[in-house]
Amino acid sequence: MRKKLVLSIIIFTILFIIDQVLKYGFTHFNLNVDGPYMSLQLAYNYGVAFSMFSFLAEYLKYIQLSMVIAGFIYLLKNKEVFTEYYLPITLLFAGGLSNILDRFTYGGVVDYLYWHYGFEFAIFNFADIIINCAVAIIIFMQIKQWQAERKEKKNKS
Repeated sequence: MRKKLVLSIIIFTILFIIDQVLKYGFTHFNLNVDGPYMSLQLAYNYGVAFSMFSFLAEYLKYIQLSMVIAGFIYLLKNKEVFTEYYLPITLLFAGGLSNILDRFTYGGVVDYLYWHYGFEFAIFNFADIIINCAVAIIIFMQIKQWQAERKEKKNKS
């Protein structure tokens, strides 16, 4: 447990700093670059994914921070969940807290990666990539667990 916690703190710190440095660069220097598939373009997201709930812009930082605190309290009471899912949990916290810090610092989430090849996609950031990787890891782990349980149940029959 202790090794996983230390590793989580290291991973969290590295990813959080990388994301915040990137966002600082885009907000303070003109780093915009147009590419054939993807462009680097500064944008602020005042809502959540795809700017949904942007009408809650003033309150989202508090709502999201409350959700992170509730998740943290849950993990304190359910240490076995952290032990099993420490990597995706670390990724979720790093990306989520970095985006929440943006709301307090810049008034909205700093986005800068704009995919526009074949179809126009939302503008996103490194923290969003981290969060999506965490969700993918959780789904993968759940599928593996489901397969193992199914196999075990089949062997008992």
